[in-house]
Amino acid sequence: MKRNFFHVLLGACSFFPFVVSAQSQITTLNGAQVNIPTSSVPFLNFTPDARSGALGEAGVALGEADANAIFWNPSKLVFAKQDKGASISYTPWLRNLIGDMYYTYLSGYSKVGKNSVVGGSLMYFDLGTVDFTTNQGTTAGSFNSREYAITATFAQRLSQNFSLAVDLKYLSSNLAAGSTNAGLKPGSTAAADISAYYQNEFRDNATGKGIGWAFGGMISNLGGRINYGGTQSYFIPTNLRLGTRFTLFSDQYNKFNFVLDANKLMVPTPDIQTVNGVQTNVNANKNYFSSVFGSFADAPGGFSEELKEITISTGIEYWYNDQFAARVGYFNESNQKGGRKYVTTGIGLRLQDRFGVDFSYLLPVKQGSPLAETFRISLLFNFNKGNRIGDDEALSDDRN
Repeated sequence: MKRNFFHVLLGACSFFPFVVSAQSQITTLNGAQVNIPTSSVPFLNFTPDARSGALGEAGVALGEADANAIFWNPSKLVFAKQDKGASISYTPWLRNLIGDMYYTYLSGYSKVGKNSVVGGSLMYFDLGTVDFTTNQGTTAGSFNSREYAITATFAQRLSQNFSLAVDLKYLSSNLAAGSTNAGLKPGSTAAADISAYYQNEFRDNATGKGIGWAFGGMISNLGGRINYGGTQSYFIPTNLRLGTRFTLFSDQYNKFNFVLDANKLMVPTPDIQTVNGVQTNVNANKNYFSSVFGSFADAPGGFSEELKEITISTGIEYWYNDQFAARVGYFNESNQKGGRKYVTTGIGLRLQDRFGVDFSYLLPVKQGSPLAETFRISLLFNFNKGNRIGDDEALSDDRN
């Protein structure tokens, strides 16, 4: 399916509502001006896997870590049951609106010793084929737009229940370089993620009953701006994610995970003011650190508006015998900041600790959402089951 360049921009930026170009925008809602912080390359924050996709897109503190933790919180990988793991996920994007866009996520990890993990991932976003035309409407060729990010991970357990991790990544965005627009170039930059994770539990060995809990945090996509060949450089989607999990063990076979994530996009909120008689977004040209870390206090409406820029993801996951899972979740964004609201659901299956499959489906609360009927599917592979019995005791002994 071929289409014009406007649809490519719509697809690239549809993760943030009302956006048709890769920069912060001003729009209106019910006749009132709305300031929505957005960024270039929003695909960096697309939910890659079906498990978290079914839990309202929550995952920073979700337990039973697999290879997809590289995206959500790589600190969790030191607590993974397996020594090595890999995953591949696939998501058709805006399939009811455009039809030939998709993104896929490949990830894998390996434990190094008892308390360290290395890993890597590839996120690839294909925006499909675009037809270009001249000002006179004649055909001027076509182009396949695409973006990707390559990530390397290192995680370290610092105590029996606490770990830290860092990601380094390279990202590239080629929306239409090499087309008839000679001034348009591929954009690229480097970025980093920093994360932390804590977990604990109390459980009766005889009955299997008990509780568990976890806390996680991650700042992702700390990096330079991206440039497409012109004089303007654009912010990448630096994001703060904080979350928690509560686990209820009903017995030896049944358990429930309750998860909650809060996300804040750390890019400037548009603030239009009149400067020398010209309306100007005064937050557009701040330096990097002022823009990113000042994003918690730059909304024109003050603290109350800043709170509206936090999205909430929550979900419930049921497991039977660690083999079958049923999931439901909810994603909420303020109406003044885009109004994305949807229910998610899905299932998961694990076979002999070697193979797993997850599926999720998205149901928007409002009709007409471009995200309607979005589904994700993930395949998990565990190359060997690590014998980690006694690791916690060994770590404790090493520190005494």
